[in-house]
Amino acid sequence: MSAPFEERSGVVPCGTPWGRWYQTLEEVFIEVQVPPGTRAKDVRCSLQSRHVALSVGGRDVLQGNLFDSTIADEGTWTLEDRKLIRIVLMKTNRDAGNCWTSLLENEYAADPWVQDQMQRKLTLERFQREAMITCTLNFYPCQNPGFDFSGAEISGNYSKGGPDFSSLEK
Repeated sequence: MSAPFEERSGVVPCGTPWGRWYQTLEEVFIEVQVPPGTRAKDVRCSLQSRHVALSVGGRDVLQGNLFDSTIADEGTWTLEDRKLIRIVLMKTNRDAGNCWTSLLENEYAADPWVQDQMQRKLTLERFQREAMITCTLNFYPCQNPGFDFSGAEISGNYSKGGPDFSSLEK
């Protein structure tokens, strides 16, 4: 079985003072560096549809309105190796045109180059998914390496998810 697209193609991280965030078509990942030895009982994390709040040891680390909506009851957080908090948010709008330009409404924006790379990656992820759906519907072997877009380069119209091919006749 092959690895998911984001594992094969890497991530496009946006660095922050507390760690980094990145996204796929479906999810937003937040990685927060915390003091080594942090325990789960030291962590307070609230995940709502449009709001996130994280404090560690009584100190606010991250708080504010998210750039776009998420599915609140599908959000999770984990403490890894007692030094990293990973928050996973499920996007409500899961198309390639929904590339978050910042994590919060007015904070932690991706610089223009990173934003461009994020949009390219989401567009390639969309093409990969559409190719997998097409091969499944047409009973092609879906593990065909010809459908692996993880190392592809994209140029041209990739903003807002790239061109829409859904109306083309077969």
